[in-house]
Amino acid sequence: MLQPRDTRDLAEAIADAALDGTRLAIRGGGSKDGIGSPSDALPLAMHAFAGVIDYDPAELVLTAGAATPLAEIEALVAGQGQMLAFAPFDHGPLFGRAAGSATLGGVIAAGVAGSQRLSQGGSRDHLLGFQAVSGRGEAFTAGAKVVKNVTGYDLPKLAAGSWGRLFAMTEVTLKVLPAPRAARTLAIAGLGFVEAQVAMAAAIGSTAEVAAAAYLPGGATSSTLFRLQGFAPSVAARSDTLSRVVAPFGTLDAVDDGCWDGLTSLAALPAGPSLWRINLPPSRAPVLIAAFPGIDWLADWAGGLLWLAYDGPADTLRAAAEAAGGHAMLVRASAAHEGVPMLHPQPSGVAALEARVRRAFDPAGVFETGRFG
Repeated sequence: MLQPRDTRDLAEAIADAALDGTRLAIRGGGSKDGIGSPSDALPLAMHAFAGVIDYDPAELVLTAGAATPLAEIEALVAGQGQMLAFAPFDHGPLFGRAAGSATLGGVIAAGVAGSQRLSQGGSRDHLLGFQAVSGRGEAFTAGAKVVKNVTGYDLPKLAAGSWGRLFAMTEVTLKVLPAPRAARTLAIAGLGFVEAQVAMAAAIGSTAEVAAAAYLPGGATSSTLFRLQGFAPSVAARSDTLSRVVAPFGTLDAVDDGCWDGLTSLAALPAGPSLWRINLPPSRAPVLIAAFPGIDWLADWAGGLLWLAYDGPADTLRAAAEAAGGHAMLVRASAAHEGVPMLHPQPSGVAALEARVRRAFDPAGVFETGRFG
């Protein structure tokens, strides 16, 4: 394992790897080690790049080392009545690990966002800038700390969801937002998924300003969830608005606001089968689910995100996701899907463009570990 002590050390290690053909696997807290195929790439430990560098609550901006624990950042901003609005979470528990190992850079590189992505956007919408070292062994700064991205790329957008295949981030600058003073979760019980999706769409399009919407299947015990946030009087008024909007579908009842934790822990899904994450247009979600009767699943983002426990043919699921206008990522593979690529195969034109972007930052393929397919 390589353990660079600073940016200069890191740049030299990457440059040396580019010269001798060594492949490097960027590693922060290891919370997502179980995602993707096994790789024999040399681990590049980023532990030295941890710690809060600058935090200005009045300006709603935070800069920290990429290896800073996510839990540390969330506790820091919560102490100032603020939050990471895209609600990132720790993947560790999905692989039987204790929570707490996820890092700030790791959740950005993986594009992790929780239920509030529906209203607040994803990690790329909150990433203002970063510092990194490319596969050429060159240190650079991008985003908020420079006037222009001289490469011609919107680099923060590329960084979020890049899975460490472009460069090694050492420092990130994020926008934070005030935390809501009050939150309330309301639910309609017993809806089928088709009705629930229409109800969620109506709620999202209304003036109720719904922060999150999800569906937990279960027949007569199913729950269609809506979360409202803000100042208490506003939440109360918007609760009344939401009740009127969804009245054709059923009556809203207040439930424990902690129920949203289940949409990240996925404790309701069995641990044995492979775990799949499908992004698709919300209106197409019921059609996809109907094509796979008998599986266990959950729906977030008003139906735009499906979590499936599924051990059937991977090609069948991915074809269904494509037909629905989406894509399927293999998050946790069982023996049934050993060797199946993690990322959904791209159309040839998109794949060629993606390869050109990767070569621009990593011409020697230092970060091409084979892990992601």
